[in-house]
Amino acid sequence: MVIAGCGFLGEAAAALFLGAEWRVLGICSSAESADRLRTKGLAAAAADISQEVIAPEEWQSPDVLIHSASSGRGGADAYRAVYLEGLRNLLAAYRPRHLIFTGSTSVYGQVDGSWVKEESPAEPSRETGQILLAAEKLALEAGGCVARLSGIYGPGRSVLLRKFLEGSALLEAGGVRWINQIHRDDGAAALFHLATTKKSGVFNVCDDTPATQETVYGWIAEFLQRPLPPIGPADLDRKRGWTNKRVSNAKLRSLGWKPTFPSYRDALPGLLAQHEALTQRS
Repeated sequence: MVIAGCGFLGEAAAALFLGAEWRVLGICSSAESADRLRTKGLAAAAADISQEVIAPEEWQSPDVLIHSASSGRGGADAYRAVYLEGLRNLLAAYRPRHLIFTGSTSVYGQVDGSWVKEESPAEPSRETGQILLAAEKLALEAGGCVARLSGIYGPGRSVLLRKFLEGSALLEAGGVRWINQIHRDDGAAALFHLATTKKSGVFNVCDDTPATQETVYGWIAEFLQRPLPPIGPADLDRKRGWTNKRVSNAKLRSLGWKPTFPSYRDALPGLLAQHEALTQRS
């Protein structure tokens, strides 16, 4: 199999496939990252997928190709280059038997706190979300699978925890907006499950417990025995648009997948321990 974008999520997925004795090629953006992946037992290659991709002959027509590359902090132009053109270039070069595109639940533009599932309207207000939908269409037309991931957190990475600890957290408009998240390891397990079952179509990848921003910060405050953050204005200038919805994972769970961390609260002790360890090393 080939994983294009072997970073925070892709590398965790690669470890699962290696453990199941798959041959894995990880594609990353730099030679340094490729060298690091090789030390973990992966075949690796550095490539700019926004340009024409040349696939090594032995890796053409893989059983599975996963596009999990990230645009970093880029805007619409970066989204178009990495997600849409990148996917098109990978399909042309590798011609996979099965494709998984990692999208985002940000394509659901609902703002009323309602539950959304795969059949719900996906009408993003921002160009970035519209580009993600165009990439999804390309993946589905190729007979592939779209994994719409909610906000990814995990070892050493949690935006909400970082903001709380550094003192920049705010309860935006009182903290009533719903937050949908998925632990990195549960997201990787979902990709493994979708790859091994060869499913096509769209699947939401999120934990079992959407929670309001106030609830999530309340869990952190309770665990650390600190006060809640102050109330502040809502940040309406998000790159993928401001939304407020609860995302259902029922379709993915019906395939037999279930998260190890059903809620952010379940993962919190481990996240804090990892943060403390990283702080001590630095």
